[in-house]
Amino acid sequence: MTLLEVKNLKKHFPYKGKVLRAVDGVSFAIEERETLGLVGESGCGKTALARALMRLYEPTSGDILFQGESILNYRGKAIKTLRHNMQYIFQDPFASLNPRMTAGEIIAEPLNIHNVLNPRDREQRVQELLRIVGLRPEYISRFPHEFSGGQRQRIGIARSLALNPRLIVCDEPIAALDVSIQAQIVNLLKHLQEEMGLTYLFISHDLAMVKYLSTRVAVMYLGHLMELAPSIELYERPLHPYTQGLLSAIPIPDPIIEKKRSRILLTGDVPSPVNPPKGCVFCTRCPLAKKECHEKRPPLREVAPGHKVACHLV
Repeated sequence: MTLLEVKNLKKHFPYKGKVLRAVDGVSFAIEERETLGLVGESGCGKTALARALMRLYEPTSGDILFQGESILNYRGKAIKTLRHNMQYIFQDPFASLNPRMTAGEIIAEPLNIHNVLNPRDREQRVQELLRIVGLRPEYISRFPHEFSGGQRQRIGIARSLALNPRLIVCDEPIAALDVSIQAQIVNLLKHLQEEMGLTYLFISHDLAMVKYLSTRVAVMYLGHLMELAPSIELYERPLHPYTQGLLSAIPIPDPIIEKKRSRILLTGDVPSPVNPPKGCVFCTRCPLAKKECHEKRPPLREVAPGHKVACHLV
């Protein structure tokens, strides 16, 4: 069953009298209880897309369907009701927590805003959520500065679970954490998904973690989706030159193999989203680009069951 469907979504920002095309015609769907990984270089529009999905940014055009119903016209109480089913985990676990509120108050805030449960049951719910994310219930009275980065992210995860949502947008939830803590947080997310039947949009630069957690993976570049495929197939048979370049950067733990293998180096700078290339947005950095690539933008088309790619050469 399709939980979230995005149709030709665009999010443009005014910039010095011009238009910055952060998200420029993205379409995909997320099935219930699956994890869609979203990868791409910094500045490619991943966070803008995530915030547009949550209606934190107002989309410029396109459509977003949650459980088959468009949410673009939601206002006021309708948006508030939507928050029961769609929650967000922010990248920076310190900046996303109010330093003047205790862990208990932070986690209870969604319950208070939505008037869920009575005060006594809310406290019990907060303690339960602390246990679920691997923190001690007595931490309820501590402030954010008294926790480590990993513990703060667990508080953010507990807050996102408070209303029993169906979809959680994870916006680079491990980027600000130490490597040893990253694995703990990813394992926690995987465990919560299995126990609670959650659906994730998981955004990350860590391609190895994305492979481990995701059912399918979408590759984004300059506001466009370049490739979308089941996780195993994308990592074993990437078709788009940009995807191939990204995956070649993943280090191999065997030093002998790592030393011998060849990497695909992407030369040049990412074009400005204010003035993107006329044709394929990747044509200025693609080693295989032909005349057609510079003149005509390729559509995202299905080349194998469940495998879509936006490339004239495939």
